[in-house]
This record gives sequence, structure tokens and C-alpha cells, in this order.
Amino acid sequence: MLNALTLLVLCQFAGEVIARLALLPIPGPVVGLVLLLGGLILRERRGYATPGADLKATAQGLLGNLGLLFVPAGVGVVTQLDVLGRNLLAVAVAIVVSTFAGLVVTGWIMQRLSRPEEEE
Repeated sequence: MLNALTLLVLCQFAGEVIARLALLPIPGPVVGLVLLLGGLILRERRGYATPGADLKATAQGLLGNLGLLFVPAGVGVVTQLDVLGRNLLAVAVAIVVSTFAGLVVTGWIMQRLSRPEEEE
């Protein structure tokens, strides 16, 4: 489990370094997840069908406690309710527009990826 947790933290760290050095507008942890995905794809191509049992158990443990990771963000929102109240219209519009944009992009990507391959 320690090796798997180390791998996850190193991927996040590498993603953070890459995002900052390359001045990417993408958060470092997202870049780290892409690096982890690339590593898992390479692992599969080398003949290992699934991630290691340690990595899987560690990921399941983190996912099982995912709700706890939102507590600091929730506390931050509660402490800034006055700012949120002053900008309520802008926040509401941003939530609606970003949700709609996310649904459109997700739908478009799913349609592109779920097309049957053309037969030769």
C-alpha cells in the first residue's frame, strides 16, 4: 500500500511540476492523473491486464473516503458566504453555463468514442 500511495503522490507531484514549468492552464493533479493513465496504458501493453493489487486497494480506500476530502472546501464556502452572497448572480450563471458546457462536451466525446469502427 505504501508503494501505491507513493506512486500516486509522485504522479501528482510530477504533474504539478510539469504544469508549473510549462505554464499550463490545467491543474497539476489533472496532469498527474494523465501521467498515471499513461503509465497504466503502458503497463497494459506490456501484458499486465489490470493495475497492481496494491494500487487498486489504495485507490479504493481513497475513493471510499472521498467525502472527507470535500470537508475543507465546504468549510471554505461557509466562511465566505458573504462574498458568495454579493456575487450570487455571477456564481449561479457560471454554474449553469459550466454544467451545460460539460454535458455538451461529454456527450460529444462519448459519441466520438462509441462509434463502431469502420470495417475494411
